[in-house]
Amino acid sequence: MDPEKAGAPSYDLSGKVALVTGAGRGLGAQIALALAAYGSDVIVADRTLAETEQTREAVKALGRRSSSGEADLASVPAIQAMVAKAVEEFGHIDILVNNAGVNIAQFAVDVTEQAWDTVLAVNLKGVFFCSQAVGKVMIRQKSGKIINVSSQAGSVAIQKRAAYCSSKGGINQLTRLLALEWAQHRINVNAVAPTFLDTPWTKTMFQDEEFHRYVLASIPLGRIGKPSDVTGAVVYLASSAADMVTGHILGIDGGWTIQ
Repeated sequence: MDPEKAGAPSYDLSGKVALVTGAGRGLGAQIALALAAYGSDVIVADRTLAETEQTREAVKALGRRSSSGEADLASVPAIQAMVAKAVEEFGHIDILVNNAGVNIAQFAVDVTEQAWDTVLAVNLKGVFFCSQAVGKVMIRQKSGKIINVSSQAGSVAIQKRAAYCSSKGGINQLTRLLALEWAQHRINVNAVAPTFLDTPWTKTMFQDEEFHRYVLASIPLGRIGKPSDVTGAVVYLASSAADMVTGHILGIDGGWTIQ
């Protein structure tokens, strides 16, 4: 029996086109592959075309169409050019995942203007203007799903992350605002807010045993997150199963933020 006919939700993304930023490596690459596994074609966006090649080939190996989107997310003209190229090539964009982000670890007393501007330019300004550019496409289509990759750091304070926490808190509020303004266009805007994940990026952090112990002690479920914990949530929010969900910040933190 067809699951949908039985009242079960569908996670099928066949015929959809997704644009995923920061998809050249790490979590972004895993998100791109998860969307492709459920049927979506994927535009793999990152700072340079060279960074997108491996992910793009992996998407194609799943039988989906894929192309590269090159953009400095701190540059509004570069974002607009990337989105215009994607629309020219695919005709529409149904899913946007704003995953690209940076962090510069500094105690608040040591944060420089340059470090603050770098983090906020990518993590918040870039997310807004990507959403704006793709949002205009989705408004014309009268449909779309935008998923922002926030963080538990948008809800709780974590040392040496003044700019990062500020940017992720901003993403949470931006998610709610866009969801409110664009609901009339049948555009759903949500965010996922993970804890620390087991990725090559965090392996360096966890070489500090004291920090590793602190992270584990802060997660009631007692383990570090996996990329698949996040990709499953992204697929859900991108699918028709989440058509009635908008303006929501989905914590994927093992219980960190409930304490």
